[in-house]
Amino acid sequence: MSIRRAFAVSAAAAAAGTLAVVTAVPAQAAEYTSALKVKGVQYDAPGSDSNRCSGGNTKNEYLTIKNYSRTATVNLKGYVVKDATGNKFTFTASHKLEPGDYVKLRGGRGTDSDAGNVVYRQNCNFIWNNDKDTIYLLKPGGARADVHSYTKRANDADGNGYINYHG
Repeated sequence: MSIRRAFAVSAAAAAAGTLAVVTAVPAQAAEYTSALKVKGVQYDAPGSDSNRCSGGNTKNEYLTIKNYSRTATVNLKGYVVKDATGNKFTFTASHKLEPGDYVKLRGGRGTDSDAGNVVYRQNCNFIWNNDKDTIYLLKPGGARADVHSYTKRANDADGNGYINYHG
């Protein structure tokens, strides 16, 4: 009888320890289940901001999305990228990312290229704020694939306008 009781106490203590470990995991570690994640963002294009289609620097503002799966190819068609105020871009064309592949979603106008790993928003306005913003990557059905908030002061220590999220 005392062996059962000792076993029950040990099992309860082990379960409590496991529960403590699970609850001690930081919220950042509980990421969304998606092969696609935001690798990084050049939220502040180098130089003086100019959203002119001719001669502006919106092409130098970009978001890098990477397929972190080891086996699955993911089609970006239907995925949405948006910011905190609702500015958004929807991937309307088929663009397949092989495992480990990435794409840079650039501002401005240009020709999309699978070989060059680039998609243009066909919009010369900046999407990311230079001081703070939130980046949402949404799956075609609207579920979150990845989300990151940033502030220039807290997340860009070297002040170069680029933040790396998933190496």
